[in-house]
Amino acid sequence: MSGRTGRATWTRTGGALAVWAATRTLLLLWVLRVIVPPGLDVTYDVSGLYVKWAKVLSGGVFPEHDVTWQYPPGAALAVLAPKLLPFLSYATAFYVLALVCDALVTALLLYAATRPGRRFAGVWVWVVGVALLGPVVFARYDVMVTALSVAALLAGTRRARAFGALAALGAVVKVWPVLLLVGTPRGEGTRRSWTSAAVTGLVLLAGFGLLMPGSLSFLTAQRDRGTEVESLGALVFHFARHFGWDGRVAFHYGSMEFLGTGVPLVSALAQVLSVLALCWLVLWRVRARVWSEATFADAAFTALLLFTTTSRVISPQYMVWLLGLGAVCLLYRGGRMTLPVVLTVIASFVTWLEFPVYFGDVIGSTPFGIGLLVARNGLLVAATVLACRALWRETVRAVPRGGSAESERMPGWATTDA
Repeated sequence: MSGRTGRATWTRTGGALAVWAATRTLLLLWVLRVIVPPGLDVTYDVSGLYVKWAKVLSGGVFPEHDVTWQYPPGAALAVLAPKLLPFLSYATAFYVLALVCDALVTALLLYAATRPGRRFAGVWVWVVGVALLGPVVFARYDVMVTALSVAALLAGTRRARAFGALAALGAVVKVWPVLLLVGTPRGEGTRRSWTSAAVTGLVLLAGFGLLMPGSLSFLTAQRDRGTEVESLGALVFHFARHFGWDGRVAFHYGSMEFLGTGVPLVSALAQVLSVLALCWLVLWRVRARVWSEATFADAAFTALLLFTTTSRVISPQYMVWLLGLGAVCLLYRGGRMTLPVVLTVIASFVTWLEFPVYFGDVIGSTPFGIGLLVARNGLLVAATVLACRALWRETVRAVPRGGSAESERMPGWATTDA
């Protein structure tokens, strides 16, 4: 690294750390209620639900009879983690650990950005995106799962088994990190990473099953869920309320959902869309011919966008996942996810506006509340379509650089299909 390049790197790093420190201090003061942010109090999940679950989990069982517990067994690790800091209250310890995980993601991205062929844009996606999403980032355990997923992606290009193990650990905590596996290039690397993930996941699930009753209750916990008020399908009912629809909004299975005529149909259609998204991903893997180092992260980000957008529930904390994977995508100069990631960052800010700031308008289906949802969900749909298009062009229709039949070399992993 030359002197000029080194100084530029230190300048960028210092700037990012300064912005991170300032924004995270503000977020921490918000969740600690030192500063009262606008809108609803987002800390109830920690001070109300998580602390209650922690008491049950400490007894060696899962809260399987609590309808708000809908998580895989590894979530117990996140919920019990604040007990590692017994000198703090449960809520304060949780926020501190969330801050530590946020710092870990930032450090991983900063380290990766200094490697040859990388760029700094990914660091700013995370630093700015989390700030725009607001205090909900520290008031949910999703930032902990995102830290595992970012670590997995950054390890994956060179250490397939470590990648598989981290992805499996993340999936046992909150399921969605299993999507990281979709982008592994065919060949020995995929066999190693998928085998590592399968073994790690089975060992963890078996361990929880033997030690703690009710560990697999999450498999059926969400079957009776309706359509959450922030989801794409919910827009049907937000508009329908202005034309005499007789349904209602109620706290149901841990979130505010629409209940009434037509809700089961819309929920079923959302699940059909998720199945179609899975079919598209399978088709993409079959047709893909060219893998670059960026493809690994691009595919994971695209898969997550697909399943987030088609979900019956688009909770604000889902944006944390997208910001983490999007940040990794923008580390690579050869990646094509710049516009979808930028749209995701903008959607994060709109998400903060609709929850918690103007959530009353959302629940009340006011024109302003509907407008916020149309904007946020529209941005996510646009990001999803653009990401799918870019991934397809990058890997299925792409002509490798130089016009040769060989794909870009990906360190440590096979990059051409057998």
